[in-house]
Amino acid sequence: MTRRIVIGTAAVSMAVSLAACGKAGDDKKDSADSGSKTKIGLLLPENKTARYETLDKPLFIEAVKKDCADCEVVYNNAAGDVGQQKQQFEQQIADGIKVIAISSVDAEKSAAWVADAHKKGVKVVAYDRAIVGADAYVSHDNEKIGRLQGQAVLDALGSKAADANLVMINGDEKDPNAGLFKKGAHASLDGKIKIAYEASGEWDPKIAGEKMTAAISSVGKGKINAVYSANDGMAGGIITSLGNAGIKDIPVGGQDAELPGIQRIIAGTQTFTIYKSPKQLAPAAAQFAVNLLQGKDIGAQGKTDGVPSTLLEPTVVNKDNIESTVIKDGIYKAADVCVKDIAAKCTALGIK
Repeated sequence: MTRRIVIGTAAVSMAVSLAACGKAGDDKKDSADSGSKTKIGLLLPENKTARYETLDKPLFIEAVKKDCADCEVVYNNAAGDVGQQKQQFEQQIADGIKVIAISSVDAEKSAAWVADAHKKGVKVVAYDRAIVGADAYVSHDNEKIGRLQGQAVLDALGSKAADANLVMINGDEKDPNAGLFKKGAHASLDGKIKIAYEASGEWDPKIAGEKMTAAISSVGKGKINAVYSANDGMAGGIITSLGNAGIKDIPVGGQDAELPGIQRIIAGTQTFTIYKSPKQLAPAAAQFAVNLLQGKDIGAQGKTDGVPSTLLEPTVVNKDNIESTVIKDGIYKAADVCVKDIAAKCTALGIK
């Protein structure tokens, strides 16, 4: 049987000691040369979720730059297009890159790319999204994230949960993590609340908003008591749809601890989010990539479906622990979070 090992921040910090390599760059597609032996590819899946460009990319590059004397990061974002990501993956291999960290647009399709890459001597790190046959995998415990999300909805409703109607807007079904979030959420929610409407928002705020509008029409304006949103970006679209329908003061959850999500929690329109620290994820993935490049043991903490892996610990963030999580960790500065419209509420919450 496979084992899932979940580790916390302290263990990750100890594990993420990278061996020697160097300067980092991005958005380059040089032809194969001797320098390709010190290049690491980073392929991220989309740019609608703000974290990939603003957190994951720079933190990954910084981790390589800090501890790698001769290495360079070659970066591409697929903008949600699986065909484009396939071209980016194949181009990096053609350019002689021997290790690629990829967060896949479509995990099933990218598994075939990994098999082909292995035939050409290329190693692959599955970044945040599992890929069958990858050489390493780093993510957070995604089923647990779903369980935390589901339980946070129940906690927000309290004794009203048993008689409540819940709308579930899940992530993109092509993303294996979306399935794990959904599975975990149902494990917490099933039998404890009525799921009156469920659909995929495809990680797109606009589509999620449209699905919320459809849910309001289907369930009834006054009959929706809470909304599960698989991430913060979609929560934004959902909250706009709720507002347009005159629905307010119901629990709405999210994930990713994006700045707008944090601000909505302070404002009171979103109830919680899930913090998956890129400050843990990106360095752990960088460690795997560099160690694979150098032929060293990658330092995985266990295995997930046979792939050497490190799974990190997620955290529920609500109005009571914003200061002690995303601000304390330096993900955001209080001045950036507490814009004029919510400054008074930040003060009341002790965020400074």
